[in-house]
Amino acid sequence: MRQADRAPPAAGPGRFDRLLHLGNVVVDIVVTVPALPERGGDVLASRAVAVAGGGFNVMAAAARQGLRAAYAGAHGTGPFGTLGRAALAEESIEVIQPAKAGLDTGFVLTMVEAGGERTFLTSRGAEATLTAAELDRVSPAARDAIYVSGYGLVHDSNRAALLGWLARLGGGQVVFFDPGPLVGSIPADALAGVLGRANGLACNAREAAIRAGPRGWPARPARPARPAPRTRAPRRRCWPAGLAGQAGPAGPAGPG
Repeated sequence: MRQADRAPPAAGPGRFDRLLHLGNVVVDIVVTVPALPERGGDVLASRAVAVAGGGFNVMAAAARQGLRAAYAGAHGTGPFGTLGRAALAEESIEVIQPAKAGLDTGFVLTMVEAGGERTFLTSRGAEATLTAAELDRVSPAARDAIYVSGYGLVHDSNRAALLGWLARLGGGQVVFFDPGPLVGSIPADALAGVLGRANGLACNAREAAIRAGPRGWPARPARPARPAPRTRAPRRRCWPAGLAGQAGPAGPAGPG
């Protein structure tokens, strides 16, 4: 993963005090199948498990390498919310927002084929209802690494909250952006706004191709010439510059 065009603050990559995650923690219901069934068909899974996923994977990987992590996204009070918070607590990850009464955390049905390819079906929950008022209680420190997920930009409430928060952030912190598999559903103006603030970008070849299309990625302010962006292979997880060496795989990788 490359560092993008904006020079990082003096703290520099690899010397962060905390990973501040603004994405979504969900529950991954992971089923292992020989292949996806045809439409209207069925297939027997060889394995099934429910685990915390989405943004949890990024934070857990950082925490296991000694980098403090904090989750600033929304979460619910139902059984999936309880599972997610328990997993965060087990990794000593700070939870900034209180649980939302009457809402459960969403889940992702993750189908893993024999060759390793993953296909997702996402059911939204409390994590898709983050508000500007809730983000107002999130105060980034000077040496925070800030992680933004494209999943948040798909949800109307989260998108408005995140864009407003990032606009007030200034240039002191390093921001990493992972567009995610739903990159094609992110409004172009929102995507351009986040790209204009991001210091690092993580996406795979499929995600880059979907958003680029025939006209390329959204226009952004003129920057000095730089090397072409790198992408990660479809089935490989990529860690942002500065977290490399501080983060590694942390179990089933779902979106978030």
